[in-house]
Amino acid sequence: MAERFVVAIDQGTTSTRCIVFDRRGQLVSLAQQEHKQHFPKPGWVEHDAMEIWRNVERLAPLALRRAGITLDQVAAVGIANQRETTVIWDRATGVPVGRAIIWQDTRTDALVHALSSSFDAGHLADISGLPLATYFSGPRLRWMLDHTPGLQARAERGEVLCGTMETWLIWNMTRGAHVTDVTNASRTMLLDVHKLDWSAEALDFFGIPRAMLPEVRASIGAFGTACEAFPGVRIGAALGDQQAALFGQTCFTPGEAKCTYGTGSFLLLNTGTELVKPGHGLLSTVAYQVAGSPACYALEGSIAMTGSLVQWFRDQLELISSAPEIETLARTVADNGGCYIVPAFSGLYAPHWRSEARGVIVGLTSYITKGHLARAVLEATAWQTREVVDAMNATSGLALTTLKVDGGMTADNLLMQMIADVLDVPVVRPLAVETVSLGAAYAAGLAVGYWPDLDGLRQNWHIAGQWMPAMDPGLRDAEYTNWRRAVERTFDWIQPA
Repeated sequence: MAERFVVAIDQGTTSTRCIVFDRRGQLVSLAQQEHKQHFPKPGWVEHDAMEIWRNVERLAPLALRRAGITLDQVAAVGIANQRETTVIWDRATGVPVGRAIIWQDTRTDALVHALSSSFDAGHLADISGLPLATYFSGPRLRWMLDHTPGLQARAERGEVLCGTMETWLIWNMTRGAHVTDVTNASRTMLLDVHKLDWSAEALDFFGIPRAMLPEVRASIGAFGTACEAFPGVRIGAALGDQQAALFGQTCFTPGEAKCTYGTGSFLLLNTGTELVKPGHGLLSTVAYQVAGSPACYALEGSIAMTGSLVQWFRDQLELISSAPEIETLARTVADNGGCYIVPAFSGLYAPHWRSEARGVIVGLTSYITKGHLARAVLEATAWQTREVVDAMNATSGLALTTLKVDGGMTADNLLMQMIADVLDVPVVRPLAVETVSLGAAYAAGLAVGYWPDLDGLRQNWHIAGQWMPAMDPGLRDAEYTNWRRAVERTFDWIQPA
């Protein structure tokens, strides 16, 4: 009998990938395609959902061809996706009514400000586990319904459907299954995170018709059989990308944490079947759910800009020609020269949640070179991680002892050392760096019995690199104080109209 494999569709913020994994969790082949980023106005960020679907159609056979396998050797497909990104499409034609509005978009700032004064806003946080912010899908859906003529009435009649990107892909792959999983649903502000179903109160708060929403299912289970892209293959799992990374890092035990360093960075701490009341600017979110079992929850700290700050340094300032060059440039200086960059380009996420904040560069003098700026860019990621870890320790009552890391930025050894230094804990990178994709593959394989249980997945995890803290405690404290002073300078920049 021919060897079998599992495929992950990793639909990210800047690109979509199809990756084939074997039974040991080893990457066999990868096919990737970037999609266009649309910036029609300041603070607006959009994607063409049709472009993303066409990319999946092209990438699926390419990934199999590169692996040298056929469709009948694919045991299951799992999907990991950029969370909170929202698309609305016509039920009959399958054509989106407009571009997808992605998680970085801040156009709902005025709407969020207006809604925050509502009597029910605090109760909404208790229901959803989330603060009222531009980050989440609920305000985005409300904005789309308000700004597309006739769309509200069409939504109430069930003529249009909505979803996050895994819902959009599954609908196209199955030719009509309108479903989501609990992890993505928990990022909309519309889900009751206690009951794991849409909340009537939250829907009323935002005025979202139930008829346009997908069915909520467990993350690991049945999502239908594909008719397109991978025809005849079962879709066994769907998870938001950060929950997929937690799963791929095999953080199955309460107290285990990971941070994914990509466009943004996201630190998740497994809290088990207990939904911990969020505090200190953290979110309570669903980590994953196996069909027929209770959900596992997580505390999350979300950082809006980390890898995208390096992209800005490369593409907008043109101080480097490729992202890896920033490490080389940063190593030309011994420190930041007193310069700090706070990348509040889309406001500040955890632990501050200040949507009106905007980015600043402070401490500029004629001494500062592009090397100092490069170092300040990397340090911004390290210090933002420190803020989130401090909040997580305070909320959970636990003390982080090791941080598992993954994502593209972990290739930067200087950055990894910075993070270990400012956290004062070891930073560990696994051998398998594609943990988002691997988590989706693990979940899909688990759903169809390709892997027997969670312990079997743990055996695939191996360490590839470790960084130990080596910073003088006095210097760490002084620099952290300076960082927090810089963060305060970003507050209240955007004033409500």
